[in-house]
Amino acid sequence: MANLLDSVDLRTQLVGENRLELLLFRINSTQLYAINVFKVKEVVKVPHLSAMPGSHPCICGVANIRGTSIPVINLRQAIGFSPMDRSEDSNLIITEYNRSVQGFLVGKVEHIVNMTWQDIMPPPRNAGRNHYVTAITRLEHEGKQSLASIIDVEKVLAEIINYDIRLSEEVLDEQLVPHMPGRKILIADDSSTARRQVKDTLGQLGIEVLETTDGAEALNLLKSWADSGKTVTDEILMLITDAEMPSMDGYRLTHEIRQDKRMSDLFITLNTSLSGSFNNAMVEKVGCDKFISKFQPDLLVQVVQERLRQIVGE
Repeated sequence: MANLLDSVDLRTQLVGENRLELLLFRINSTQLYAINVFKVKEVVKVPHLSAMPGSHPCICGVANIRGTSIPVINLRQAIGFSPMDRSEDSNLIITEYNRSVQGFLVGKVEHIVNMTWQDIMPPPRNAGRNHYVTAITRLEHEGKQSLASIIDVEKVLAEIINYDIRLSEEVLDEQLVPHMPGRKILIADDSSTARRQVKDTLGQLGIEVLETTDGAEALNLLKSWADSGKTVTDEILMLITDAEMPSMDGYRLTHEIRQDKRMSDLFITLNTSLSGSFNNAMVEKVGCDKFISKFQPDLLVQVVQERLRQIVGE
């Protein structure tokens, strides 16, 4: 299975073309689940797991992967089902999210599929707030059609790892603090957990966060302002966008904004759990102003303050 992912680094050209690749796997016999290949470091058979007393109930042990201790999360249990037992079909998906590395215990790993973000649909609006699916997609494999649910890994991790939104005292520029209350920032992110983290962090400063769940929704909102004669940069201080989103990813969203003269000067920050040096190259290619990896409250506030300095100094 490791060979399946040997060429992951060569696949980065898909990002920015509104495309992605999904790694499909099972945690039960009926339903397909998926995560983005870009977040996967490797897939291995489950090694010996050492117990970690006092850990979260969903952490089933620690694996030693080439000299590095990695916590292993029972994914089936973490998304609300009964814990999955290990079997000969069990695998460990090693992932990197938000600058942390962890393994997910899953069942059979199927294959990789190449998709466009336009093929990715948000979950039904009546599904409630407590599900662990960030999107779904329809697949056809070997003549059969099926649905795959893309796991909201950020939500899973946020319930296991306590993310602290407190700000360091030294991060705040006291001269800028009076200019923050009442400012509005638009966020585009399909993860409700990620949106809440940004909203709770910036809310401490009196900044209002307008939420959209994908790039297309954000672009439509921006265009509606421009179509009605509003100046986009008067409406919001900046845009914070995720990279991966249904319908339109953050790279394509940035490209579309830069092509529209009515909003081309909007300050855009890419805020993503994706790791890798290709992010910096893509940010430069499509024209983002800043790139920060999730979740770093201090760095998020620093970027907001950088944008405020540009305005206050004008």
